[in-house]
Amino acid sequence: MAHCSYEAGILEDPSQTPPIDLWKLTIDPQKAPETPEECTIHFEKGLPVKLEFDTDKSVTDPLDLFLTANAIARRHGVGRIDIVENRFIGLKSRGCYETPGLTILRSAHIDLEGLVLDREIRALRDQFVTFNYSKVLYNGLYFSPEREYLEESIVSSQKTVNGKVRCSVYKGSFTILGRSSDTSKLYDMSESSMDEIGTFEPCDTSGFISVMAIRIKKYGLQKKEAGEAL
Repeated sequence: MAHCSYEAGILEDPSQTPPIDLWKLTIDPQKAPETPEECTIHFEKGLPVKLEFDTDKSVTDPLDLFLTANAIARRHGVGRIDIVENRFIGLKSRGCYETPGLTILRSAHIDLEGLVLDREIRALRDQFVTFNYSKVLYNGLYFSPEREYLEESIVSSQKTVNGKVRCSVYKGSFTILGRSSDTSKLYDMSESSMDEIGTFEPCDTSGFISVMAIRIKKYGLQKKEAGEAL
C-alpha cells in the first residue's frame, strides 16, 4: 500500500530514462487531470487523523485516510522519484520508487512542523535522529534496540505537532496552500509582522548583533594580518 520499487534491467544504466510503462502505482503526470485537486490534512501529535477532500468529504479511519491519500496522489502522478543511492555493502544502486500517499502525508507533516515545532528540537531531531533512524531502517535493522530508542525520540518530538495543512496536487507536483494550528503559540503574527510594531522591540537586537559580531571581527582581523604578512 505504501510503496513500490523498481531496479535491475534497463535501470542499471543510470543514464537511461525509466520506461513509461514501468510505473505501476501512479499515472503519468503528463496524462494527469488538467485541474488541480485540493485536500486538507489534520494532524495530532504528528499523526494524520483526518483528511478532507472533494469539497465536502472526509475520512478519519487510519486505513481509509491512507488509502484516500494514495488515491489522490496516484491520479495526479505524485510520489515518483528516480535516484542513485548507496547500498549497505558500499555499492551504488539506481532505483525508481513510487510512494504516492506517503509523499502527500510526509510533505504536509514537514510543513506543519515549521509552524509548531521548536527550532532547536527540530534541528536536533533532523541532525541526529532522522538521519540515523532512516539509516537503521534502510539497512534492515528494524528489530534493533537502536531503532526503538530513535523512534521514542521521534514520538517525543511530536507532542506539539497539532494542526492542519491545506494542499494541492497537480501533474506530479505537490503544493502547500496554507497551514494553521489552534494550539501552537510559537508563531505570532504581530511579533513577526513587518507592517506593525508588536511586542518585539527591534532595538533589542543591537546588543545581540554586537555580541555575535565579536567572533567575526576577530576572524576578519586575523585574515587581514595574515594577508599583510604574505
